[in-house]
Amino acid sequence: MTTFLCLSLVVVVVCFLGLSEAQKQVPAMYVFGDSLVDVGNNNHLKISVAKANFPHNGVDYAGDKPTGRFSNGKNFADFIAQKQVPAMYVFGDSLVDVGNNNHLKISVAKANFPHNGVDYAGDKPTGRFSNGKNFADFIAEKAGLVASPPPYLSFVSNKSNEAFQSPVLALPLEVLASSMAQMNAIQSLPLPKQVNYYSTVYEDLVQQLGSADAQNHLSKSLFTVVVGSNDLFDYFKSGSDVSKESTPQQYVDSMLTALKQELKSLHDFGGRKYVIAGIGAVGCCPSQRNQNKNDECHEEENQMALKYNEGLKSMLKGLKSELKGDMNYSYVDVYASLIASFGPPPILNGCYSYGLNWNLKAQVPCVPVATYCSNRSDHVFWDLYHPTEATARILVDIVFGDSQQSGVPMNIEQLIAA
Repeated sequence: MTTFLCLSLVVVVVCFLGLSEAQKQVPAMYVFGDSLVDVGNNNHLKISVAKANFPHNGVDYAGDKPTGRFSNGKNFADFIAQKQVPAMYVFGDSLVDVGNNNHLKISVAKANFPHNGVDYAGDKPTGRFSNGKNFADFIAEKAGLVASPPPYLSFVSNKSNEAFQSPVLALPLEVLASSMAQMNAIQSLPLPKQVNYYSTVYEDLVQQLGSADAQNHLSKSLFTVVVGSNDLFDYFKSGSDVSKESTPQQYVDSMLTALKQELKSLHDFGGRKYVIAGIGAVGCCPSQRNQNKNDECHEEENQMALKYNEGLKSMLKGLKSELKGDMNYSYVDVYASLIASFGPPPILNGCYSYGLNWNLKAQVPCVPVATYCSNRSDHVFWDLYHPTEATARILVDIVFGDSQQSGVPMNIEQLIAA
């Protein structure tokens, strides 16, 4: 999770994208024309002599076979409808969970009850820790995804074999490293386990597409990683032994070492384009501010987040060099982006709580009988740890196509085009 999102549960999201950025506001494209845009209708015109269903039409099309296009490959219609990226794979925590927590039986970190989802389509809880959409939804939307991804664990729970047949798919996950963020009473899936889930997807893609086409598909896909906040919460948690066993710098170094290893594994499994989120001002979450007098931010946590972010930028630069440039990435500066939007420090109140402190609205986690505010778009936080839909939307708008100050060495839009 990143910035203002301070809780559990991680998800890997596999989103097969549908429309280009310029087309993302339309659900479909209807093409009227002649053979210049025919994608195979001539195959079904029985008495027509104008056919393209024989070699060497399609010699450069996927599969090296005729499709009915009067071309050696794709035609005008294909390129108009072409996707920005073929898929998006998201690894992260509750900031990007689209409902996998619903299927973690022993986890107490749930969002499958009101008033979560009050602003989502259908006005119902989906398993997102939000009043509506979250960071993953908006990244996918910006990249052209027609619909948000369903949780991968829904397929597993139902023992369905449709997981790899679905054009839109989401996988579950959580927390950076198994040695960190061992949160009590929460079913946690560490990053190595997340990558293991993804390896199954990778193997299935190779089986379906063949090695060369699978690699081509993955090299154009986005791999989004949103982790780290839970690890800092664990470090500063009351009664935790972690802070006694390592200094802040040692802990940050261990986080970065663990993350680097998993990024290298993703590279082995075809990943080439990475969206890597830094940690936000976690010390300003309502849960952390409640621990300080005068409701002030926990500056020690914020400073550790900044320490991690600086190390992350350095690690990513070194990793690209180590891989001889065979990767591109956009480091998303969540901390700076949100402070720029809401001012220093970003300490707006939570919107949904069963709390006693009505200024912070953050005494206890959200429950169905809790109240929630009517002006949700004016709030940074939805609950103790997570942002509102409005905050998530603002953040994605900034990091997707804004200046390079928000994305280093490029923003997400530039990464897609790279």
